[in-house]
Amino acid sequence: MGITGEDMISESQSDVESLMPLGFGKCRLCLQAPKWRQYTTGADLIGKRIVTSFPFLTRQHFNRLGEEVGKAPTQISYVSGSVEAACGLGLADAIVDLVESGGTMEAHGLRIVEELMTTQAVLVANKGSSFPQMIRKIHRRFEGIIVARKYRMIVYNAHKDILDKCKEITPGKTAPTVSPLQDEGWFAVNAMVSSSDANEVMDKLADAGATAILLTEIMNTRAAV
Repeated sequence: MGITGEDMISESQSDVESLMPLGFGKCRLCLQAPKWRQYTTGADLIGKRIVTSFPFLTRQHFNRLGEEVGKAPTQISYVSGSVEAACGLGLADAIVDLVESGGTMEAHGLRIVEELMTTQAVLVANKGSSFPQMIRKIHRRFEGIIVARKYRMIVYNAHKDILDKCKEITPGKTAPTVSPLQDEGWFAVNAMVSSSDANEVMDKLADAGATAILLTEIMNTRAAV
């Protein structure tokens, strides 16, 4: 098993099983050219000099473009680092490299001409592993942490007159847990809510008449993989 980028899997053509996205390392693999050059599409750069750390994906992209327009082969050169400097040094007409915030691209006077792919970190496994049960266990543990970070647990009390409305506000991942309280007509409700929506949900519950509204973190969870 391992953690790598989707771009690295595609570039290396590795025959691995991609188990789940991990939500970090999000980037775009882009064809970039100097701002002062009037390139509007990748087709404008067919037959030009391209420098990249992703020769397979770059060649694949330009081969596809070349087939469409029938121009001369594009010159693709590999470098292992400082790809952004290639145009400024006169070594390339354009580059193919990862873009995250775009700050490095801007600093080198480059702009995006085309996007080849989006990528992020993923959990991968050997398709031929002799330890499938161990892979499944680790996969579940990763999923438990990822899900726990995306959600919070909300707990509140609601009278039977407003219970249906409150359940609409907090439907949970599948359904909220509803338990009767000692006071007749009152229920305790537990539900998972999105972390980003939690405060808004609390406000809506308060407006609906719910009481004792509590929000807690979820340290870990288990769900079907």
